[in-house]
Amino acid sequence: MRPATSDPLDLEAFRQHGHSLVDWLADYLGSLDSRPVCETVQPGDVRAKLPSRAPEQPEPFEAVLADLDRVVVPGLAHWQHPGWLGYFPAASSPASVLGELATAGFGVVGMLWSSSPAATEIESHVLDWLVDLLGVPQQWKTTDVGGGVLQSGASASTHTMLVVAREVCRERTGTVTDDMVVYTSSEAHSSVEKGARMAGYRHIRLLQTDAELAVRPDSFVAAIETDRSAGLVPTFVCSTVGTTGTTAVDPVRHIAEIARSEQIWHHVDAAYAGAAMICEEFRPHQDGLELVDSYTFNPHKWLATNLNCSVMWVADRRPLIETLSVLPPYLRNEASASGQVIDYRDWHLPLDRPFRALKLWFVLRSFGAEGLRRMIRNHVSWTRRIVECIDRHPNLECIAPSPFALVAFVHRGGNEATDDLVARVNRDGRFYITASEADGRRYARIVVGSTWTTEAHIDSVCDLIDKSARR
Repeated sequence: MRPATSDPLDLEAFRQHGHSLVDWLADYLGSLDSRPVCETVQPGDVRAKLPSRAPEQPEPFEAVLADLDRVVVPGLAHWQHPGWLGYFPAASSPASVLGELATAGFGVVGMLWSSSPAATEIESHVLDWLVDLLGVPQQWKTTDVGGGVLQSGASASTHTMLVVAREVCRERTGTVTDDMVVYTSSEAHSSVEKGARMAGYRHIRLLQTDAELAVRPDSFVAAIETDRSAGLVPTFVCSTVGTTGTTAVDPVRHIAEIARSEQIWHHVDAAYAGAAMICEEFRPHQDGLELVDSYTFNPHKWLATNLNCSVMWVADRRPLIETLSVLPPYLRNEASASGQVIDYRDWHLPLDRPFRALKLWFVLRSFGAEGLRRMIRNHVSWTRRIVECIDRHPNLECIAPSPFALVAFVHRGGNEATDDLVARVNRDGRFYITASEADGRRYARIVVGSTWTTEAHIDSVCDLIDKSARR
């Protein structure tokens, strides 16, 4: 094998560097358990290690690789760490990383079928697989009237659906955007409110929740009545299956029945918990999906597939395509004109789009559906053990059910005691958890979801919480 050169396009050098990088990544992932979850770093520390100007001459790859250890790793919060329990996971796995590498190597833009037929057809096919794997309506397959597309994230899916709902309402009623109303739970992800503002809605209603922090249907009905009396037009409602704060589950069927009777677009945000539906025992949480208009969930949260990989399904793709289709001359082609292909440029806001489906395809084939089910069931089972640990503790209590793999709990000593508990756990360095707030009450959040977390890590965090809460 001839030695690598400084030519950045030398394929033999690329081969050698690629081997070196994969070796480095394997060592990095294998060493995470011996590192603190979050490195000790102050603002500006990373930039202080960088030269003030970009290099004029090429540098050897060995120097670039060395700077992963010198510059990058000391400035990371290690999201793949088995002790990362603070936020919903940014899922990853070796299969996904290799799929991402192949995607980068191909470097295709799948905006049109003709611009990369394989990118389009694999995406459509894999998302049709997921319809069956997750038990969602068959109508959502691309072989039926609906269909799926991979977005950058659930926020992008929600923002897109807000735009589509606005145009559908305008076409049906002649209403101006200023008179349209968006509804969602007060516990919904902030992307709903943000997306509504971006789409031009002025009226956004955050609905009341019940004791389990799920949206109350009577609150929805009352808000609709008030808005109609004021001459406003209810346009869009978002239900959540697995809220960010506590993984509360809104009553999808009940909300859907109201939305249908009122001709309101109903979108379901299952960004985190949707992955759990690969296990049949969780599917009662999504009862009523046959009545909704659109749905999103993130394989990059809980299906071992790294960012960006978010599924968006629609029950009927016509309103989506009619809203987003703009056809300049340079995008016209024979395949598109035939009506026999999908052009994903018409399914979301950006024109450019990467081959996102490849890593998901790699993961589904490498784990198999049963392997992914086993991973999720393990995470949920281990979460039950954390709940049991908290329930036994004299100073702790859960504030909401744990239907999936998140535990929300408080220290009975109050907000300050809860925040202190979170800080003590995080100072230990082996684990990272977060704090949040509901109705003025601070609470701790633990999310079990890292690809690399094991049962032993759960035993350790339970022991740490127990000791920290007794101080």
